[in-house]
Amino acid sequence: MGIGDIADSVTRSVESLGASVSEAFFEPVIRLGVTGLSRAGKTVFITSLVANLLDRGRMPQLKAAADGAIRSVFLQPQPDVTVPRFEYEAHLAAMTGPDPHWPDSTRAVSELRLSFRVQPQGMLGGLRGLRTVHLDIVDYPGEWLLDLGLLDRTYADWAAETLARIADRPEAAGFLALAGATNGAARLDEADARSLADSFAGYLIRARAAGWSDCTPGRFLLPGEMAGSPALTFAPIPQPADPGRTSLWREMDRRFEAYKARIVKPFFREHFARIERQVVLVDALGAIHAGPRAVEDMRRAMAEILAAFHPGRNGWLTGLLGGRRVERILFAATKADHLHHSQHPRLTAIMEALLREAKDRADFAGAKTAAMSIAALRATVEETISHEGGPLDAVRGRLQGGRQAAFWAGELPADPAQLLVPARQGAERWLDADFGAMAFLPAASPLRPGEGPPHIRLDRAAEFLIGDRLR
Repeated sequence: MGIGDIADSVTRSVESLGASVSEAFFEPVIRLGVTGLSRAGKTVFITSLVANLLDRGRMPQLKAAADGAIRSVFLQPQPDVTVPRFEYEAHLAAMTGPDPHWPDSTRAVSELRLSFRVQPQGMLGGLRGLRTVHLDIVDYPGEWLLDLGLLDRTYADWAAETLARIADRPEAAGFLALAGATNGAARLDEADARSLADSFAGYLIRARAAGWSDCTPGRFLLPGEMAGSPALTFAPIPQPADPGRTSLWREMDRRFEAYKARIVKPFFREHFARIERQVVLVDALGAIHAGPRAVEDMRRAMAEILAAFHPGRNGWLTGLLGGRRVERILFAATKADHLHHSQHPRLTAIMEALLREAKDRADFAGAKTAAMSIAALRATVEETISHEGGPLDAVRGRLQGGRQAAFWAGELPADPAQLLVPARQGAERWLDADFGAMAFLPAASPLRPGEGPPHIRLDRAAEFLIGDRLR
């Protein structure tokens, strides 16, 4: 490293420290990460949260909104000019326009900054005047999250684990036949490597559509500008007894390590590791509908994701120097509007049980955690229907084509073990229950002045995640 490089590094460090001091003492910043696997509802959550913070008529459980501490909220350009802005306006228009529909899924990292003008509370609050608090919301594809679990694995370990895990999945039959016929000790042939990578990527796409959660490497699903690069041209193959230096196996190993070093680690360092508040969105209902093996697959995948967090309390010096740790984590079961409210406590209990190990680890490390069932955008209304001579608590919503339908998803068990035990045992199907899922569209109802989109417990989620920093 030359003198110029050292001087530049010192300058950047001083500038970073100065920015941290300014944030800590004058305009504090809350950095909120939104995490979840595919179809968990990250884009809808962020869009509805922002809309309901700008127009707080539906946020009575956010104490700073209810007691008037929040005087105004406005959107600002995010400070990181190299990261795309979250397309809030386009997503809100999709959800609440004349023909409401769900917005496109997250396909890249994006950010959005909300700035609050807050009147401090307490005996001296009136003497201190208004202060500014910034909320930076970070959105990134759920498919990339599972890649964090690759960081402590070798290619040999990952390949063996992956081949064993997908051995009996019908979606993997074609790839497994190709991988089984591959001689990893043979000299590298780029056409063979490409064929394996393409076949494995095809499996991942089919597996995600079928409801499986462990679809790594995530960039194979959303390659972006990396499509066709050697870092995305590898696949798990059986390990040969004595792979030579120029063998296909050795090259797969090299590319796996390059994927971790050039793609996963920069994402972790630049975005994920700087989070201090986190919401983990879980489509528990979707996994339950897919069956016991999908539930166990999701439980294992979420445990791997959450192992990458660094939970703990942020001391003022730790935050000042940039060594942040996640201090609050909310585990939220999404799509609660697909169930009657009487079943929401059961959904929350199931989600807590699914994430028990990760939640206990976070609690032990000093982070504050909570779990709840939410719907960031409520798409249904509750309705009691007659079924086999008796009443049934159901929900009604709009389907594709505009038709209205009432739906009952099934009775969730009061004891989560009734789901988790057969899931851990590898059962093929639920023995004594049948759980359904319905694809409701957003309701066609215009927003009233001063109110954001309708939701379920989004205000409670906001209170837990950021409420303490707005008073």
